[in-house]
Amino acid sequence: MKIIIAPDSFKGSLSAIEAANAINKGIKNAFKEAETVLLPVGDGGEGTMETLVAATGGTIRTLTVTGPLGNQVEAVYGILGDDQTCVIEMASASGLHLVPEGKLSPLKATTYGTGQLIKQALDEGFTSFIIGLGGSATNDGGAGMLQALGLQILDETENEVGHGGGELNKIKRIAFNTFDKRIKDCSFIIASDVQNPMVGLDGAAHIFGPQKGATASDVELLDRNLTNWANEIEKATGIKLHDRPGAGAAGGIGGAFQAFFPVEVKRGIDVVIEYIKLDDELQNADLVITGEGSVDHQTVFGKTPMGVAQAANQRNVPTILIAGSVGKGIEALYDFGVVSVNSIINRPMTLKEAIENAEELLESSAEQVIRSYFYQSVKEKGRSLT
Repeated sequence: MKIIIAPDSFKGSLSAIEAANAINKGIKNAFKEAETVLLPVGDGGEGTMETLVAATGGTIRTLTVTGPLGNQVEAVYGILGDDQTCVIEMASASGLHLVPEGKLSPLKATTYGTGQLIKQALDEGFTSFIIGLGGSATNDGGAGMLQALGLQILDETENEVGHGGGELNKIKRIAFNTFDKRIKDCSFIIASDVQNPMVGLDGAAHIFGPQKGATASDVELLDRNLTNWANEIEKATGIKLHDRPGAGAAGGIGGAFQAFFPVEVKRGIDVVIEYIKLDDELQNADLVITGEGSVDHQTVFGKTPMGVAQAANQRNVPTILIAGSVGKGIEALYDFGVVSVNSIINRPMTLKEAIENAEELLESSAEQVIRSYFYQSVKEKGRSLT
């Protein structure tokens, strides 16, 4: 009996790797003879780099960079097991988690540190990149990242504009003289599910600004500033980002990648599935178990469990989903090979208790799921569960 364990993280409590280990323990509690394959996954957001590195036997490196508020922070990037591909999560250098509570500042927050990570990888000779977007504290349209890579973003006095989305209105010219020439000879896969444009009511400022601390007036200012930035990019490159799908990802850095880098944009979960070779493992699998912290009607729109279930369904392998919480609208998942959706909550408890005990609860839930699912088939073969 071969079971593939492919969960995302349970945010706030367990990484994808920790979740996979907990599920594995639960399965073994019920069925010691089961063959389990642990393939923790992600959807391009936080945790994706760690997942890909673990799956390929790669390494993680640490670098001190400029954080979103201009202070020095430690960020990490991954090298896959092929020793040729560099994986960078922009959140590692420019993420919300790097900003102290009550200090969010989207007008000042910069992606400069993300550019420093890319530059370091270029200096090491890497030419193949996977960039995960998500979890950013920034709304600077990727300007800071580009400045770290040598792009000159100039004001009316021909001086570099400052950092943050609050400075983008000052941009009068973009100069390529010192922009890192190595970039054009590289390949960049952008892992992002966001289809929002750069500006407008569905753009980076209006949709993502508030979660980064933007007030209503900040949102309007950021949108105007991003419009000016998009105007200048169009003048310099001929690429119109204003209404381009995905340009608004991670505060507009998605647009910066599309305009200045040789990129291919992919759904985050599809990138991960490809690199962890999930399809190869599915060929002789009996069951897939996936999950994440919260599952509801939005899960069907490309989130990790949905991507895993779709891949399994193509191989006629059933999928069981285990989640921290289960909301409304999960019925749509049943059309994609999901046979059941289960919550780890097994008694009345607070959210704090659920988070603190997530590992134990997930292990217990996985055990009960396996006992229920395999009882009849194991019995018919004259064997027994543990």
